[in-house]
Amino acid sequence: MKLINIDKKRYRKHLNWVFVGIVVALTAIAIGASTILIGLFSTPEESHFWLNVAGVVIAVALVVALLQTLRAHPFMKEVVYVWELKQVLNRIYRREGKLEAAAEAGDPEALIILNFFYRGSKQLYELDDNLVTIDELVNKILCHDKRLAEAGLTTDTDAFDQDMLDNWH
Repeated sequence: MKLINIDKKRYRKHLNWVFVGIVVALTAIAIGASTILIGLFSTPEESHFWLNVAGVVIAVALVVALLQTLRAHPFMKEVVYVWELKQVLNRIYRREGKLEAAAEAGDPEALIILNFFYRGSKQLYELDDNLVTIDELVNKILCHDKRLAEAGLTTDTDAFDQDMLDNWH
């Protein structure tokens, strides 16, 4: 994965539309499917709990399928990018302790992964307006930049490849 610059306003606008679309679709499909299931398989005196659950399951399955289909649409570019970035950052976060120890020892691969992690996290914080701890993150980036320079590496994140994470269990 490569870090790309995206327009924050466009991202937020599209994310809000996607969330609203998901909520509306889930509600409409769940109610519609539940109503059809109740009409076909139930009587008024019976409990409709499991038929309502089935309606929700149908709604979730249809919305997930729709999102998978629409994921390549240009409207979804920023939303999908941020979703994928969060997944990669989460994979790195789960290995952060080992990576930090290796980076302190000068391991170039660990330094590259952490460089991507810190810069990707900063981008994510800024996109999501999560500015509470960004100063701490900026300090980590500055310290990490020194480690990169000492190792003869650049701050460019293009050297990162997700496959590098396979070496850090």
